[in-house]
Amino acid sequence: MPSYPHRRAAAQVLVLCCVFWAFSFPFTKALHSLGNESVPGVSSVFLSAWAVVIRFGIGALVLCVMAARRLPKLTKLEVQQGVGLGLFGGLGMFFQLDGLAYTKASTSAFFTQAYCVLIPVWFAAKQRKWPPVPVFFACGLAVAGATVLADFSPRNLRLGRGEWETLAASVFFTGQILWLDNPRYAANDAGRFSLVMFLSMVGVCLPVAWIFAGQPSDFLRVYSAPASVVLLLLLVVACTLLTYLLMNRWQRELPATEAGLLYCSEPVFTSALCLFVPGWLSSLSGIDYPDETLTGHLLLGGLLILLANVLIQFWGTEPAP
Repeated sequence: MPSYPHRRAAAQVLVLCCVFWAFSFPFTKALHSLGNESVPGVSSVFLSAWAVVIRFGIGALVLCVMAARRLPKLTKLEVQQGVGLGLFGGLGMFFQLDGLAYTKASTSAFFTQAYCVLIPVWFAAKQRKWPPVPVFFACGLAVAGATVLADFSPRNLRLGRGEWETLAASVFFTGQILWLDNPRYAANDAGRFSLVMFLSMVGVCLPVAWIFAGQPSDFLRVYSAPASVVLLLLLVVACTLLTYLLMNRWQRELPATEAGLLYCSEPVFTSALCLFVPGWLSSLSGIDYPDETLTGHLLLGGLLILLANVLIQFWGTEPAP
């Protein structure tokens, strides 16, 4: 059984990542609105793919500068890990962003959390034994929290394009978490394989953006507004470079099942930020993006997800130091 001497610190770091990732939802939603204003009738597929290309392309350039002296030491295992993370992460992010254009945000938030169930199911099938009881309870609490948080009702369930794309995104995010958890990559340098990951995500989404662009000028026009530039910079610095470097360094310090549950806190922070960030973005960019209101769903859903993470922290699958 592996030991995790830095488990508590890793949990705190991943929660911090979720806080910054939470900003990416209102930022991306505002960015898509600005893109539609700059290029009316532009394809949602193009917007989603091009946003990933710019976000991770700029991130890759920054990493090239930051890790220039260490790049000659890039190993075969780091390339292998980075390419795998890039394929899973790039496809997951693309399907999530495009799915948001065809379903409600609440429904998207519900389906995205499927990885908190898929990860323990994967380990149960691989090890041919049931997960520990605390994992059952924690996953159940997390799913219940996501359901309440999203105000999701089975009566309103409709598996259309947006729902299927979001489910596909959750499957790819599951693959990303498990690929990062692979012990054969434990000694890899996070900065070097993160660069490979970012470049791979660009490689996945750039052909899609090229195919679905209306005309070559769309690449420059779609995010040419000053507010778009500001949002892209915020996404690159706060929601990409900082968070993915921290995730790639610290997720391996705790079990993948626990990491999946911690990532479920992201929609809680997103819902809280949407109480005031949309209004700020509307003032910045001139778009119509109203604030959301505080509801009992946010409080109860957040509490259930918090309880799930407390349970897995103190009665999880691995002993804490």
